[in-house]
Amino acid sequence: MARFVTGTLCAVLMACALPLQAQHRDTVIFRERKNEFYDSVRTELAKFYRKPPRDRKVLEMDFSAVNAPAGLSAFTSAWHTPPVSQAVSGMCWCFSTTSMLESEIHRLNNRDIKLSELYTVYWEYVEKAKGFVESRGTTEFGQGSQAEAVLRLLRNHGIVPEEAYTGLLNGQPFHDHDRMFDEMQKYLTGVKEANAWDEETVTRTIRSIMNHYIGEPPSTVTVNGKKMSPQEYLKNVAKLNPDDYVAVCSFLSKPVHQMVEYSVPDNWWHGKEYFNVTLDEFMAAIKSAVRKGYTMAIWGDVSEPGIEGHAGVAVIPTFDIPSQYIDASAREFRFSNGTTGDDHGIHLVGYTEKDGKDWYLIKDSGSGSRNNAHPGYYFFSEDYVKLKMLGFMVHKSAIPEITAQMPK
Repeated sequence: MARFVTGTLCAVLMACALPLQAQHRDTVIFRERKNEFYDSVRTELAKFYRKPPRDRKVLEMDFSAVNAPAGLSAFTSAWHTPPVSQAVSGMCWCFSTTSMLESEIHRLNNRDIKLSELYTVYWEYVEKAKGFVESRGTTEFGQGSQAEAVLRLLRNHGIVPEEAYTGLLNGQPFHDHDRMFDEMQKYLTGVKEANAWDEETVTRTIRSIMNHYIGEPPSTVTVNGKKMSPQEYLKNVAKLNPDDYVAVCSFLSKPVHQMVEYSVPDNWWHGKEYFNVTLDEFMAAIKSAVRKGYTMAIWGDVSEPGIEGHAGVAVIPTFDIPSQYIDASAREFRFSNGTTGDDHGIHLVGYTEKDGKDWYLIKDSGSGSRNNAHPGYYFFSEDYVKLKMLGFMVHKSAIPEITAQMPK
């Protein structure tokens, strides 16, 4: 027995005496933890609890028989920057108007400049917050606005090039304002419920929310080594005068040849900067301006059975109204009963004639325009513009027959 114990002890001592490198040592690794069976359980349960999918079909016309222009090359178009996406946001009003102003910079100064849409959007939210406080929560606070707001913001805040302020965080591929807007809206709801109408506090908080999601806009930019304010950039580099642009609409319910309020929710400040004309004057001005090489921001309704992104065209189906019956009354009827609304702003950049009528080349920042053979563009028929587009903005020199009637 003693001999056995002695032998065992010697074996243990010898093992302990072995070099350290001869012993097995475990190491750590990092890997994603997986539980495939549990994942399959969750998947199957989700299928069990899932409600039957809703029928997402919508009524629209059959576009296969539409005799539209063959492609972009069929249009006579003015210079414009390439289409860009507003992604998940309601910034069409700013994207379309900014695009028009970029075309104007090229037309007037022969300079190619990409302006920052987000700089304007940032300050519009600040102005909306101020308006919300001033009106004690009765003005619209939404993602949309109007082309006229861009002019107002140019006057008050200037502009910067896109490279100075994109509104995108590092690595962010697309704009997404859902969470930012939701947070701002919830905050303002709380302000209203608490009756906390302190403008300085409200605007500071709204800016803090935006600074988190889209960054803080610059107070200066540097051009060719020279530092300047956004107002100086507007005047000396972009060389745009906001007072040179006019907004035109056509409503039977408004006095003709007068400045009127554009009565839609996105005109949250109830501005009366819109000159109301007859429908014949409205259409003639568009036809004339585009043939002179001008582009225009234009807005109206794009929620119709005759417009679809994959088809890339906008027409008025005969089952809606035959072409010969499209007039001011048909247009007003649809606006009055809500079937025509102001839901999108776009940039009209060109035209072509086909079968005796105009087609207009539309640059669009909305997602629908990205799904066709000419991504970023739609082809709008003259009838669609006549019935569904509610207003446009253009340089006043493009439509002298109308501006001559405007108040000085």
